[in-house]
Amino acid sequence: MENNKTLVIYFSAQNHTRSVATRIAANLNADIFEIEPAEPYTEDDLDWTASDSRVSKEHDDASLQDVALKTTTVPNWDSYDTVFIGYPIWWGLSAWPVDSFVKQTDFTDKTVIPFCTSHSSGLGSSDTNLHSKTTTGNWQPGHRFSQDATDADIKEWTDSL
Repeated sequence: MENNKTLVIYFSAQNHTRSVATRIAANLNADIFEIEPAEPYTEDDLDWTASDSRVSKEHDDASLQDVALKTTTVPNWDSYDTVFIGYPIWWGLSAWPVDSFVKQTDFTDKTVIPFCTSHSSGLGSSDTNLHSKTTTGNWQPGHRFSQDATDADIKEWTDSL
């Protein structure tokens, strides 16, 4: 990847994924882009234990999972060869805003490497589910980081790529 132009794209609801994404970008000397919902999630929205929270309603009604984004236009998109996509795990899946981004983006001629953060869930099939939302890109297996991933954990992974 040393000669490739690399971008780290992420959605972070509670800053965990942002922290990991920022450290991956630093390790790889990569640019960074945040996926932002048009209507940001509040703490109350993210309470997955409350049946009336936004994420619970979105989980229960798939038609609500097509989350509107502020933009899907990444500056200088054509210049990137390798794209990392980071997200929190929601019910064993990637967070809905990431799904929306992937569905609307052409990954032709790009290597795509998903990564996620989670308190307790594993990667599950979130990486292959994301890949199934697009017909473009060379998708690689994903990687899961715990919420308390250390700089050493992240560096070990990026060094292995």
